[in-house]
Amino acid sequence: MHVACVLRHDDHLVAHDPARARTVSLPGMSMDAVVETVSAASFEPGAADFARRKAVLAERLVPRLKPLAEVAYNYRWSWLPDGPAVFRDISPFRWERSGRNPVRFLSELWPTTQAEAEQDTRLLERVDALARAVAADLARPDRPRPGITGPVAFFCSEFGFHPSMPLYSGGLGVLAGDILKEASDQALPLIGVGLLYGRGYFRQRLDLEGRQQEYWLATDKHALPAARITRPDGSPVVLTVNLFGAELTFQLWRVDVGRVPLILLDADVPANDQVQRWTTGRLYEGNRAIRLAQYGLLGIGGIRALRELGVEPAVVHMNEGHPALAALELAAEQVGKGVPLEDALEAARRRVVFTTHTPVAAGNETYAADDFTAAFADLAARVGLDDDRFLGLCRTDPDDGGEQPGMTPLALRLSRKRNGVSRLHGEVSRQMWKRLFGEAEAVDVPITHVTNGVHVPTFLSEPMRHLLDAHLGEGWMASPDPQTWEAVRTIPNEELWAARNEARRDLVDYVRAKNQQDRLLRGEEIGYIRAIGLDPDVLTLGFARRLATYKRLHLLAHDPERAERLIGGEPGLQLLVAGKAHPSDHAGKDTLRNLFELKRRNAMAQRIVVVEDYDLDIARRLVAGCDVWINLPRKPLEASGTSGMKSAFNGGLQLSVLDGWWEEGYDGTNGWAIPGDEDADPAAADTRDANRFYDLLESEVIPLFHERDANGVPQAWCERIKNALVSCGPEFSATRMLDDYVERIYPVA
Repeated sequence: MHVACVLRHDDHLVAHDPARARTVSLPGMSMDAVVETVSAASFEPGAADFARRKAVLAERLVPRLKPLAEVAYNYRWSWLPDGPAVFRDISPFRWERSGRNPVRFLSELWPTTQAEAEQDTRLLERVDALARAVAADLARPDRPRPGITGPVAFFCSEFGFHPSMPLYSGGLGVLAGDILKEASDQALPLIGVGLLYGRGYFRQRLDLEGRQQEYWLATDKHALPAARITRPDGSPVVLTVNLFGAELTFQLWRVDVGRVPLILLDADVPANDQVQRWTTGRLYEGNRAIRLAQYGLLGIGGIRALRELGVEPAVVHMNEGHPALAALELAAEQVGKGVPLEDALEAARRRVVFTTHTPVAAGNETYAADDFTAAFADLAARVGLDDDRFLGLCRTDPDDGGEQPGMTPLALRLSRKRNGVSRLHGEVSRQMWKRLFGEAEAVDVPITHVTNGVHVPTFLSEPMRHLLDAHLGEGWMASPDPQTWEAVRTIPNEELWAARNEARRDLVDYVRAKNQQDRLLRGEEIGYIRAIGLDPDVLTLGFARRLATYKRLHLLAHDPERAERLIGGEPGLQLLVAGKAHPSDHAGKDTLRNLFELKRRNAMAQRIVVVEDYDLDIARRLVAGCDVWINLPRKPLEASGTSGMKSAFNGGLQLSVLDGWWEEGYDGTNGWAIPGDEDADPAAADTRDANRFYDLLESEVIPLFHERDANGVPQAWCERIKNALVSCGPEFSATRMLDDYVERIYPVA
């Protein structure tokens, strides 16, 4: 179809055909046809609503700002160098108040503000340049890859690509968002599939005692940079899936992340009762029946959505076990066409790849057998599986009737390629799941690894971007070539140190303002609110991540007296902490409250800051400005970890247990390592690792930071930063990660 965009005037659906330069009626469109491309620029589903929304938004803008109506509905602007700044510089106050949502921001711009912006010649030049850059990127042709005969469908329960789209809780979602962005950068034909949560993940507040309080905010879906997928008559595309013996109705939304369309399933529709509508109410809902419904909607409904939209994926990539039922839905389609059961399962298996992200039990949930069969009886019947066979697919040992079923065993059984997310995690996964594959030796278990990487343009600070642009040459950010990164060694240490100082100052300015706001909301005394003692020249440590107990935040305060000497003494340091504990994780909440008690000590009152309501924006600022990034997981429970990678790209140095990515990243010259050897006695392991942490701070980290030349530059510190950039730069980018998937995981042998 050659129709470029669809507009709806009142109730009449029309299409604009630029080739004929006139408005034409749009005939009934069949969504059964297979689409030729999933590139956002030409992907037709959702185009009608996008066009209508852009037209409405453009009508609210003065002529010279109208190009931003097009830009606002594709997140490609968010990782262009000047993208966020263009919106911000129109009105910094309104930009922050809008949650950096460009659609809401532009919709709420006062006429006087727009008129002022239209008088700023330089700003208008930047607006036009941004619009051209986005359009040029979307106009690039796809780059098909050998062995991949069609688009990749990437399924995940969460996606974190920008704070204004609250579909994520932590590392899994941010990793998924980075994959979408990197696929866009590489012009890889890929489409995302997820859920549109009406209230996202919880927001966090801490009370005066450091106790976490959770609350949820409803998302105004019509104010998001999203479009509802509609039929030619303007009505929404509506599908159903049978869960718990009843039909659950859902509609489809589309969000464009550069060239990649993300299809989001939404059960908040009038046809459902209140319980059913809550299926897409909150991410990681505590009610287990609701979570089962979420997994059923994502897996079964996701495949049905792709079918309805005419997308025939060559590869279905299940990112963690939540969408595992997608594989059975693929098999059910074949069985419905008369294909024998075993052949149908094998056909599904040939198209599915699976990434497991955690060895922690909470990430590999199991359920009562009766709950599983009640939730998914319709799917099992359509595939032709009785209860025993269905449950057997979902168990490590199919013959163990006492074992509770889960999604991870199902995903492992019905995928042709399986991978962990670091070298060590691959080893742990092979040992963990060898019983499922009937292998005596873990080395024979067919699980490989693709170490995670991070989308560098998203997380690189402006000072480091400018520095590396000046010294590494054009295209360095997309290069996993070690020779490209060797050029880091030519950077004068004075320039490197100046960039680090600027990034730290930016972070301190942000945290001062943010923490004063947090303290005001907590009801702290005014004197305490004003007395934030952060110093832009002081060694700054960061610890920010999901506050599960295995992350061991409590080690920071394991020896309060020693911690007080190191933090509150001379020359001292400052510690920034951020993170959320799941609402049901009371032990995780306690670790945060205990840290609050530590920061109440006089010597540390202003040198430890807990930054509330951790999100993508806070994460980006912390990894940009902290000098040292701390990671203290209980080995081997950290599958990968990516916050440390982001810190490394920004010139931060790692002080980390040798787990996850750091086990393969550390070379003895590019940071500091705590062995973190496994111990049957967790308390003994905590004491040993905490002492090693304090020892490294006291004997190596603090002295090296303060070892300065006559110009105040810590030469040895800067050399260690260079070692980290040279060793980690080629290995831990999303470019290298996606290359691994494209070359080793996605192709059919």
